[in-house]
Amino acid sequence: MTSRPTPRTPSTQQAERFTPPPRIPYDPGDGKFPVFPPRGDIQNPIYLHRPGHLAALDLHLGSPETTIVLGEVPVGRDLRQRRGLRVPDLLIAFGVDPAGIISDRGYSIERWGKPPDFVLEIASETTAENDVTAKRDDYAAFGIPEYWRFDPYGGLYYGTGLAGDLLVEGIYQPVGMVSVDESRQWGRSEVLGLDLCWEEGQLRWYDYRARRYLRTHDEEAEERIAAEEERDAERRSRIAVESERDVERRARLAAEERLRELEAGGGRSKD
Repeated sequence: MTSRPTPRTPSTQQAERFTPPPRIPYDPGDGKFPVFPPRGDIQNPIYLHRPGHLAALDLHLGSPETTIVLGEVPVGRDLRQRRGLRVPDLLIAFGVDPAGIISDRGYSIERWGKPPDFVLEIASETTAENDVTAKRDDYAAFGIPEYWRFDPYGGLYYGTGLAGDLLVEGIYQPVGMVSVDESRQWGRSEVLGLDLCWEEGQLRWYDYRARRYLRTHDEEAEERIAAEEERDAERRSRIAVESERDVERRARLAAEERLRELEAGGGRSKD
């Protein structure tokens, strides 16, 4: 079944629980973005870092010299502004210098002459209201082509498990989503050339051209273990075949030796 849900803001009760994070004082004298405190929740480690999505995306997208795939990178129009900075949970940008962005401690739209190409937020109780209101407006104002939101709770905070926005003439328009069943939903990112998937509360990335998922760390480990077990089984099989051949060779040599002994014994008896 195909549906095109419009992202909804959290309920009034959820909004009342939301407390905006404090503004961080910024001294532009060092030409760098301020250092932001770590998030108060563990959404990013659970849904981005532990599965290994950043490494998988980095490998899949290629061009590490000109592509950055990084979490919690401050984004702003320039390094001198004190306000208006946003920190997406995941940022992807093409045609930039990753080392320069890391050195600046943030992504300056002015410096790179373009906004990031893709940002994603992960829902949490303390950030959800901001993600679907002020932060969404700011990402559109920055000119970021795609803004995605992943709610591991199936829509408790965003109204839907997965939502994507595509910038059209400066305004975000919802990406069409496909609901396979209650446990699976996906939408296509034209910027990344990948399908983003909500699968039983987990975020997945699907390469629709190669018809395969980008592998998680656990899947890579399972494949590596399976490959090692297959190689070990092949080695044991090869040893067994070689052992069988060696037994056959020794038996053949013994038979030949016995035949020579019989022939030699027969010759002596004639004399």
